[in-house]
Amino acid sequence: MAPPGVGVGVAYLWGKGRGGRKGTPVVVTMESPNYSVVEVDGPDAEAELRAAAVAMDKGGGRGRSRSRTARQLTWVLLLRARRAAGRLASFAAAAARRFRRSPADAADELGRGRGRLMYGFIRGFLALSLLALAVELAAYWNGWRLRRPELHVPEAVEIEGWAHSAYISWMSFRADYIRRPIEFLSKACILLFVIQSMDRLVLCLGCFWIKLRKIKPRIEGDPFREGSGYQHPMVLVQIPMCNEKEVYEQSISAACQLDWPREKFLIQVLDDSSDESIQLLIKAEVSKWSHQGVNIVYRHRVLRTGYKAGNLKSAMSCDYVKDYEFVAIFDADFQPTPDFLKKTIPHFEGNPELGLVQARWSFVNKDENLLTRLQNINLCFHFEVEQQVNGVFLNFFGFNGTAGVWRIQALEESGGWLERTTVEDMDIAVRAHLNGWKFIFLNDVKVLCELPESYEAYRKQQHRWHSGPMHLFRLCLPDILTAKISSWKKANLILLFFLLRKLILPFYSFTLFCVILPLTMFVPEAELPVWVICYVPVCMSFLNILPSPRSFPFIVPYLLFENTMSVTKFNAMVSGLFKLGSSYEWIVTKKSGRSSESDLSTAAERDTKDLTLPRLQKQISESELIELKMQKERQEKAPLGAKKANKVYKKELALSLLLLTAATRSLLSAQGIHFYFLLFQGVSFLFVGLDLIGEQID
Repeated sequence: MAPPGVGVGVAYLWGKGRGGRKGTPVVVTMESPNYSVVEVDGPDAEAELRAAAVAMDKGGGRGRSRSRTARQLTWVLLLRARRAAGRLASFAAAAARRFRRSPADAADELGRGRGRLMYGFIRGFLALSLLALAVELAAYWNGWRLRRPELHVPEAVEIEGWAHSAYISWMSFRADYIRRPIEFLSKACILLFVIQSMDRLVLCLGCFWIKLRKIKPRIEGDPFREGSGYQHPMVLVQIPMCNEKEVYEQSISAACQLDWPREKFLIQVLDDSSDESIQLLIKAEVSKWSHQGVNIVYRHRVLRTGYKAGNLKSAMSCDYVKDYEFVAIFDADFQPTPDFLKKTIPHFEGNPELGLVQARWSFVNKDENLLTRLQNINLCFHFEVEQQVNGVFLNFFGFNGTAGVWRIQALEESGGWLERTTVEDMDIAVRAHLNGWKFIFLNDVKVLCELPESYEAYRKQQHRWHSGPMHLFRLCLPDILTAKISSWKKANLILLFFLLRKLILPFYSFTLFCVILPLTMFVPEAELPVWVICYVPVCMSFLNILPSPRSFPFIVPYLLFENTMSVTKFNAMVSGLFKLGSSYEWIVTKKSGRSSESDLSTAAERDTKDLTLPRLQKQISESELIELKMQKERQEKAPLGAKKANKVYKKELALSLLLLTAATRSLLSAQGIHFYFLLFQGVSFLFVGLDLIGEQID
């Protein structure tokens, strides 16, 4: 309501646009004759308005100074209130845009039964938390709160009516019946948390010992010097891909430039693309290198079963594969350096038990946004610590699916590629280990690749990476128990490789920080100790960041984001363990086509690549060229589709509201560390739930 003497008429607030100002001007009419009607048609006009008011005040008498100053102050406050309302309205509009989702997006998120059970659990938990918060606020308002040192049940004379009596009964019930189950579950999670933290610490100590003693696999002498008489073995290079238009060219180019005798290696481009235009482009790229004398073949499956495992299995069934001794595998976004084979193949010489040589990944876009920076922290720890330590001390680790060289004999004796899971790389590694084959990890041999830049792509990738191992564990457990290997190797596979690092980690992370912690806010008798919430997680995050010291400024976002991702990892772990619908789902990770760290600007050009490039005309048949032209004409005639709206992740949003509700409840108990942790964690879930982290890729 406007103060006396001021009438304000507002049609609606203006907004910013590219072509200038938008919206209806705001007309402020002052009833005093000393002021004229002023039209405010933009933010710049506010400054002019204030300057005019000051000038008018200077021109008046001293008797009216106080009156004018008060009115000017009211006027300025009104303008600031209007600007604040405008900002609030734009934020609400942005939030509304994020909630507008297509039916396909909704089906992808909660359809087909995926995530319904967990989402229902979180919603029910949230509803109970809101109800409990309302009860606690009412009790606090009426002075019924019992401070912790003197927790006692009031005498009958102290009870103030039926509501107070009901609240006292609720406190007695939760202390007698709810507290004990929560304490039992929290102690179990804390125990798992401590065990996993000790495992992480032991791995870090092992990495430190490797660095201190400079332990690493070495090649004796220089096998490629002149006169050494080194016999280059036959090497098969496989590049599996599926509808990856952004990266096919750079991966094929890098593979064709490998420094190895051309008569001694063959490149298989294993194209599972369903888009015919992409198939033609890949064929043209293969034809270009074939005309330059590179031994390269193009393979396309008619029946695309088994995802990547089916693609590799089909390629290994070719008759000419028996002439090759080793196979190097690169995913479509990987770019090996020309000396890759010279740094990996010699390790097999004189080591007949060696089945796999794995190289490290290096990321061209690790500094692209916050999401890629946080991924880089995890993967640097994975390669620098986990893979290197397991390779040096155990000669076993999980094959990363790419940037590795296999002895073909090891693949064949281990049963070859199987289509039973979405983690075919881990599957073949476990079976090869059970057959006695050894692995080597080369931390100093790096292969460039990409990190997912959008949260949607990263989330789907993590779901596959955490559901597949649990599905594989169900299938491999009988083989592990009956394998002819030592008992400590069996224990390492079952207890450490699968249970501790693949099952326990997502279980306790989600249960402890997303369920038990907010629950203890409403059942304060079962409070979690501060060291579990703050000190140990920070120390573990510190250890994770050690392999990438440039990431130390991101230690807090990393800790919060890892807890945020626990809901996706826990859901994936459960779906894989109990063989739910989404446990055998493979979605190709979206690539952006980054070619090098110094050439990130080419990504936009790759997205608009013309299908009818002049160079294609000499490398594809006339019928294929006609098909390309027809597809381009159809694309030009097709209407432009609406821009894809950002996704909204309901589970993350519900958990955000739950944690913020628990943070509000913690204020009543003056729990400082608990409040700040719940507040920041709730905000982290909110940002992720609204898809505000990472790039938006259509």
